[in-house]
Amino acid sequence: MSRIAASFAKLKSEGRKALIPYVTAGDPAPEVTVGLLHAMVEAGADVIELGIPFSDPMADGPVIQLACERALTHNVRLLDVLEMVAEFRQKDNETPIVLMGYLNPIEILGYQRFAEEAKKAGVDGVLTVDLPPEESGEFNQIMCEHDIDTIYLLAPTTEEERIKYVCENGSGYLYYVSVKGVTGSASLDVQAVADRLDVVRKYTDIPLGVGFGIKDAESATAVSKVADGVIVGSVLVNKIASLVKDQGKIAPEVAAIIKDMRQAMDS
Repeated sequence: MSRIAASFAKLKSEGRKALIPYVTAGDPAPEVTVGLLHAMVEAGADVIELGIPFSDPMADGPVIQLACERALTHNVRLLDVLEMVAEFRQKDNETPIVLMGYLNPIEILGYQRFAEEAKKAGVDGVLTVDLPPEESGEFNQIMCEHDIDTIYLLAPTTEEERIKYVCENGSGYLYYVSVKGVTGSASLDVQAVADRLDVVRKYTDIPLGVGFGIKDAESATAVSKVADGVIVGSVLVNKIASLVKDQGKIAPEVAAIIKDMRQAMDS
């Protein structure tokens, strides 16, 4: 059983939901990331989405775009991100790590080499925002051969026929985008999310994570009542941005946000 499957299975047996924080690797400096990952796990993170810095993150709003820019000032590359995962694995061999980003850095490295290096580092899944499942046959096959889950996005506007197709091709969990727009851009309608997740569940038993628009413990708790996982990014990245000049506070203050969400979701 993969780390992702094991994590969701354990949570289900406990009657709990996954808390999945996102941060950008190398933001605001490479030496911050690994310690931050450990602090998030200690605070209650079940799965971590680790962003690969990219110059044109088209699905992301200004908060995560700026995080990528901060990381890229340190020339953080995909191979550097994999080194961070490998360092994290020296102390934590249980928490799933999902790389989230765009296809260009992976294509430059090559699918085969990426899969080999990612597997060696301890990556469990990959979500490439701009690679639709209709065009991912070779990518999916190579990831599958290396036991790396391929995670896909579903939007509020995704038609039912395509929902079925995405469900048939994804693994690990599906990422449901709760709002129309980019990250951090809109308010959350939990009932609308619940209605759409009911449609998705007609076609899959894969866990459903919900992201975009989750800003605090209250919204995390509301989403946890209808989804299998709560994905939170912009509020954490905003906190990191506010502490660029006081980096020693980043891990404890980000962890405090996660701890509040975890406690609220479990109460």
